[in-house]
Amino acid sequence: MSTQSNNSNIQNSQENSLGFYGSHGGQFVPDEMKARLNEVADCFNKYKNDKNFLAELDDLYKHFCGRPTPIFYCENLSKQLGGADIYLKREDLNHLGAHKLNNALGQLLLAKRMGKTRIIAETGAGQHGVATAAVSALYGLKCTIYMGEEDIRRQELNVLRMRMMGAEVIAATSGQKTLKEAVDEALEAFVNDPESFYVLGSAVGPYPYPEIVHHFQSVISFEAREQFQTMTNSLPDMVVACVGGGSNAIGMFSHFIKDKDVALVGAEPGGIGNKIGEHAASLVHGKESILHGFKSYVCLDEKGEVAPVYSISAGLDYPSVSPEHAHLKDIGRASYVAVTDEEAIKAFFILSKSQGIIPALESAHALAHAIKVAPNMKGKKILVCLSGRGDKDVDQISAMLKENKIQMS
Repeated sequence: MSTQSNNSNIQNSQENSLGFYGSHGGQFVPDEMKARLNEVADCFNKYKNDKNFLAELDDLYKHFCGRPTPIFYCENLSKQLGGADIYLKREDLNHLGAHKLNNALGQLLLAKRMGKTRIIAETGAGQHGVATAAVSALYGLKCTIYMGEEDIRRQELNVLRMRMMGAEVIAATSGQKTLKEAVDEALEAFVNDPESFYVLGSAVGPYPYPEIVHHFQSVISFEAREQFQTMTNSLPDMVVACVGGGSNAIGMFSHFIKDKDVALVGAEPGGIGNKIGEHAASLVHGKESILHGFKSYVCLDEKGEVAPVYSISAGLDYPSVSPEHAHLKDIGRASYVAVTDEEAIKAFFILSKSQGIIPALESAHALAHAIKVAPNMKGKKILVCLSGRGDKDVDQISAMLKENKIQMS
C-alpha cells in the first residue's frame, strides 16, 4: 500500500466525517482497502455495545488478562522527590506484561465474529505482537506478525515469545527497518488476503482503527478513575502517559477528558536531540500530513517527506501519532512534551531502585516527566500509566551498560 498522500486512487471519507477528530483522522486509502476497513467498522459498530460481546470480553479481561490492574502509591519515590505524590496505574501487571492485551482481545473477538481465519499484526517493541500471538493461540487462529528487522534485533526475547505461541514473525527489511515499515507490510498483507483480520496495535491508521483501539484501551481509565477516587477521595491533578502511536495514552486519558481540572500530559520520545532523525516526537516537532491512511502530525524532512525517526524505545519510534491525540493538542485539552533517552533511562533506574518496579523503556518516558515536574507540585497528585514492564528491555540496557553508553545511576 502506498503511504503517500498524492495517490490519485486514494479517497477521503471526510464527506461523512467518519473517523475524524477535528481535522485529523479519516480514511485516506485506495478503494480496495476502504471496502475491507468498512467491513471491520460494520462489525465493530454492531458489537461494541452488544451485551453478549461485552460479557465475553469482560470475562477474558478478568480470567485471561488479570484485570482490573491496581493503582500503586510510590511512597518511597514521592518522599525522595519531595513534591507531588506519584501513583502508578499498573498495566505492567497485565498478563504478558503490558496494556496491549486489552486491545488484542477485543479485536480478536471481532475477527472471530467475522469468521476470519488469519490474524495479521504489526509490532515495534514486540508487546503487541506477543499479545496478538497469545490470543491467536487461544482461539486456534493462524497469526503472522510483521516486525522491523532492527526491532527484532533489539527485542529478541519478545520475538521468541511470539514464536513459542505459534506466530510467524516476518522481518520488515526496507527503510529504517522499524515500526513504520512493519505497518507498511502488514497493511499490504491485509489488503491481499480477504480471509485475514488486521489487529492494529496503536490508535493510528485509517478509520475505524483509532476508534476501535480507543474503545478497548479505555478500560485503563475506566478502572483508574474509580480506583483513584476510592484510594484518595479525589481525582489526580495530572495524568501522564507515554505516546508513540498513542494507545496506552488515549486509554489512560479517555475517562479523564471531561475532568477539566485534571491535566493530561503525553510524553513523546525526544531521543537524542531536536534535529531530523534524532527523535520521534511528532506532536512536539511534526507537521500535519497523511501517513498510513490517516491525517495527523507527522515527522517530516526538509522535502516534506516522512522523516527517519529514532528512540531508544522500539515501541515509540513511529513517525506519526493518533489523530485523537492531535485533536486533543489542537483544542488544548492535553499537552505533549519530548522526553530524551537520557531522561527515560534515568527514570528507568530510579523506579527500579526506589520501588522495586522495573518499567518498560516506553513507560519510563512518562515516569521521567512525572519525576521532572513533581518537585514543583507539592501537595498535588500525579497518576502515571505504567504501560509495561521492563523485562523485555533488560538485555538492551545490559548491552548499553557493558559498552559504557549509559551508567546505572
